[in-house]
Amino acid sequence: MRQNNLRNSVIDEVVVCDTIPLTDEIKALPNVRTLTLSGMLAEAIRRISNEESISAMFEH
Repeated sequence: MRQNNLRNSVIDEVVVCDTIPLTDEIKALPNVRTLTLSGMLAEAIRRISNEESISAMFEH
């Protein structure tokens, strides 16, 4: 059902992160893009561990 909603949607692209598993059917849809957060989470953990600023990660 959800894949039909996404497939027939007027939305050009749906961007999701990889923190929640997607079904193979959803992953195969051309208008669904999955971004990984592993690098950002690792950097945030490193900064917290070293008592550094996390907000500095987003100052681009």
